[in-house]
Amino acid sequence: MLWACLRFPGLAFAAAFAALPEDVPGALLEDNARRRTVAIVNPAAQKLGVQRGQTVAAARALCPSLVVRARDKAAEAGLLAELAAWCYQFSGHISMAPPQCLLLEAGASLRLFDGWSALSGKLKQGLAALGHVHALAAAPCPAAAWVLAASFDGCVVQHPEQMLRLLNDIALSRSGLPAKSVQALRSMGFRRLREVFALPRPELTRRIGREGMHWLDRLRGHASEAIPAWQPPATFFQRIEFDAELEGSEPLMFPLRRMTQALANMLAARDGGVQLFRLRLEHTRVSFTEIPVGMAAPQREAARLFELARTRVERSTLHAPVRAIEIHAEQLPTFWPPLRDLFDPVRGEGLDWSALDERLRARMGESALRQLSAVADHRPERAWRHGDGSTPPLADLRPRPLWLLHRPRPMRPTPARVLAGPERIESGWWDGGDLRRDYYIVGTRQGQRAWAYLPAGSHDGWMLHGWFA
Repeated sequence: MLWACLRFPGLAFAAAFAALPEDVPGALLEDNARRRTVAIVNPAAQKLGVQRGQTVAAARALCPSLVVRARDKAAEAGLLAELAAWCYQFSGHISMAPPQCLLLEAGASLRLFDGWSALSGKLKQGLAALGHVHALAAAPCPAAAWVLAASFDGCVVQHPEQMLRLLNDIALSRSGLPAKSVQALRSMGFRRLREVFALPRPELTRRIGREGMHWLDRLRGHASEAIPAWQPPATFFQRIEFDAELEGSEPLMFPLRRMTQALANMLAARDGGVQLFRLRLEHTRVSFTEIPVGMAAPQREAARLFELARTRVERSTLHAPVRAIEIHAEQLPTFWPPLRDLFDPVRGEGLDWSALDERLRARMGESALRQLSAVADHRPERAWRHGDGSTPPLADLRPRPLWLLHRPRPMRPTPARVLAGPERIESGWWDGGDLRRDYYIVGTRQGQRAWAYLPAGSHDGWMLHGWFA
């Protein structure tokens, strides 16, 4: 087995500042409640002189517009789960190692991705596109991969001997041992794992305890460990609060894009899709605005989900500024990719029917599009009706014209030839709309195909009822 560890040193900042634009300076505070000092800053704040370790007062003296926040551990856990969903495309076994690490069993994926070089390249390229700074290392043991990722970004060792050689050079402060064990070993003059590994086991156990000894065994692969697999949730929920109230729909696009991307990642991990999700925009004076986003068929492409959500938000009337946005998706049906022939020609830029239907509904409203639905009545005038998609679409194995006239009219001149028929329709005696007709597909002298009928049993009195395309 080959375990890969992904470390995200900026996870805490990204979780706390989910909706902060890149050009706005921001700083995350240390967890120490006694003194408000800066722990992490973004590039916009660094350019203005804000640095780690400064007090909030000193940082704001350099940058009055600095946005300061404390850590949000619940948001960090949510973001780590979002990244786990994204990594699911590379491995079937993902494990979360809070607060900022993920473990992936990559050995089973090497052949699929043509080796570690290609697999790690896809991981790095995808995470860079998502905007997450990360460190990556791989080793035969998950604990060793976790430690190596903190000191040797990019390293991969597939043999235990190579793994032990790298672990020998790891400083005790980066070994993952409990703080008390590290302090005890340093007080005895030990600085690196090489020196600790050489100690007799009984003496070492007495110094660092069973817990520390078990961790050293896990590092070297001497102790087995169960790595719990992360499972994607059955529903999706995400919420982003803003520092200030946002006016209009344009400022909502940045967080909306991120939320639909997170939804798409989770759907990919579940190998499912979504046909309906809801946006909830919270206001201060008005409670909230709820915007449903429905699709003709289950989808999971991030760009498509964002486009539909963006269009719905832009069409909605916001009566008050927005202070938070939520996205809910409770029903996640199975996603069936469209079947394509192996030798299908390359498609152009045109939309398929479902995409066109979704885009028109999003731009023009649900009532703007209607479809024909079948009615259990043989009479052509009553065999269909306009529906909203909740009734079955019109489907009839018998040939029917695309254009059915509102009312039949006498056919002048009479048909040049009969192409098919007759098909007798006799119905309606129970509701006063009795009709008895013999329908034919006929050809006109101009080469058109028409749907016409004669009174049952008659050979004269042609009536035109529709035109075929």
